[in-house]
Amino acid sequence: MPKFGLKDQFVTSLRQHQTVEAEQVNYQAIFLSSVQPDPDNARFLPSVQISDEHAKQFTARKLSKRQLVELYQAEDKVIVGLDCFVNCFPKGSDNFNKAKETIESIVELSKHIAMSELIHAPSIYPLGTGEYQILTGHRRFFAMIYTFGSSAAAQFKVYDRPPLLKSTKQFQENASRVDLPQYGKLNAFVSAQWELEELSHARMQLGHKKLTIRESASLMGISMGAYDNYNVLSRYPCVSELYESGMAMPLTQAKKVVLSVESEFARKNNRQVFNVRDKKTINETIKARLTGNNVRKVERKARTDFQFKAVSNSQLVKKLLETNILELDTGVDWEKVDWQDREAVLKAMSQVVDYLETH
Repeated sequence: MPKFGLKDQFVTSLRQHQTVEAEQVNYQAIFLSSVQPDPDNARFLPSVQISDEHAKQFTARKLSKRQLVELYQAEDKVIVGLDCFVNCFPKGSDNFNKAKETIESIVELSKHIAMSELIHAPSIYPLGTGEYQILTGHRRFFAMIYTFGSSAAAQFKVYDRPPLLKSTKQFQENASRVDLPQYGKLNAFVSAQWELEELSHARMQLGHKKLTIRESASLMGISMGAYDNYNVLSRYPCVSELYESGMAMPLTQAKKVVLSVESEFARKNNRQVFNVRDKKTINETIKARLTGNNVRKVERKARTDFQFKAVSNSQLVKKLLETNILELDTGVDWEKVDWQDREAVLKAMSQVVDYLETH
């Protein structure tokens, strides 16, 4: 479902049903060939589902990888079929390695599916064309294709319509899985957070209170502590990028690094609120800290501009422009100020602002 207009859909659902979770759910046997993955899902494996006949021909060496790629236009994707996974990313690339790890975990999962019944059926919703799209359970879906083939039918949890809280439902499942990568969880959190912000705006439009942080955490199915962890770590893109590239640091440890860098930057630059430029510098510093690189150069960039103490009102600005501050009795010995020392200049200007605010 496109994100555009989601708030309006929330408003309509709240007016009609007093809730945004009015979907009906039942369990049905659906042919795997009529189900497709969600391309926007953080756990999505770029894939092409092939027929059982072509899968059998490939495993019997009657079809080559090149022929399959050309037949299904599968370049930079993963071919999925009966007893068949073909990684079509350039060998040795980051995407190839990530796909390889995912494939290995799915093959392992398929062994359990082959030996016992799937306990938690993947959830899907109709696309209105006789086909369905995966909401949760992408790995289970691929494992079923690998085990039974695309012509087989399997049990699914079927929504009667596309859920409005799609990203939130996906995050609920991803957050509880210890075997899923951290970057997938962080990306899923960002999507769910955006979705709940739209819901909050819809509630306010109808005269209701906006969602509290506690309510958002509850809808995501996580504790307040976990919500705070995700919220801090998703503020800067380098964190998710590093986890995606293979960083294995615990989330709580990475959070400490983020908060430490923010605190240092705020103290050194006299900030209470960060602008876009500040966040870019902080992002670079966090990346350097998390990768163990020398951060001196990055931190030095954060101190090249002069950000003076915040001025409280427009009249004070007028005083600064009209007054020769060098002649005021501010307590600053201007002859001793080292104009090459950024911190000394900032301290002097802070004294000037304090003086003008009280005179």
